[in-house]
Amino acid sequence: MIREVGVVVPAHNEEELLPGCLAALRSACDQIPRIPVHLIVVADSCRDRTAEQARQAGVTTITIHARNVGAARAAGLRTALRRIAQAKPSATWLATTDADTLVAPDWLARQLRYANQGWEAVIGTVTVADWSEHPAQIPNVFAARYRHDSGSHPHVHGANLGVNAEAYLAAGGFPPLRTGEDHALVARLTAAGRRILPATDVTVVTSARRVARAPRGFGHLLTTLTDATA
Repeated sequence: MIREVGVVVPAHNEEELLPGCLAALRSACDQIPRIPVHLIVVADSCRDRTAEQARQAGVTTITIHARNVGAARAAGLRTALRRIAQAKPSATWLATTDADTLVAPDWLARQLRYANQGWEAVIGTVTVADWSEHPAQIPNVFAARYRHDSGSHPHVHGANLGVNAEAYLAAGGFPPLRTGEDHALVARLTAAGRRILPATDVTVVTSARRVARAPRGFGHLLTTLTDATA
């Protein structure tokens, strides 16, 4: 059974969207009141009030200067694991999302339900609520390409990922990649034969902004869809 949870949010110049992200995470934490959740923001190379906002929200905040989302996720999870040192790794769940993302109220509750069923990693899906920065046809193009079978899907998003701490540590954690760190971790877990669940009922709403933080990440995908229909 999962006894404690660590949640990490990497953030680079996210003063505008971080408050909404943290509010959504607080709602998700409220649905698992008997389980301590250690919420950590990693302010990476920020030149705005990202770190200040996180501290004012009462969230554990660390600052790094890597400009590297893989390094930021890894640094945050190391901090989480130090704070949860009294719990066994096998009874610890680690989750990560992004500062431009709103998790669903049952985001953590659903992950922990699957974790307690024996799944060692849960990979959720993303949706977009605001397409205003993109041409009118892009939502339909995205929907057609982002299809998935009932109960499963082929997608990997650092904005919606959870993993058992024992499996995470054994796999070597997130590599320090500027992009694709989420795919790299899942590849490591797969190679190790870990039980990975692509869950269609674990969802988040993420930003469709055209100025993306990670090269070749989700924002880049949306840009390629726009270019392909131009």
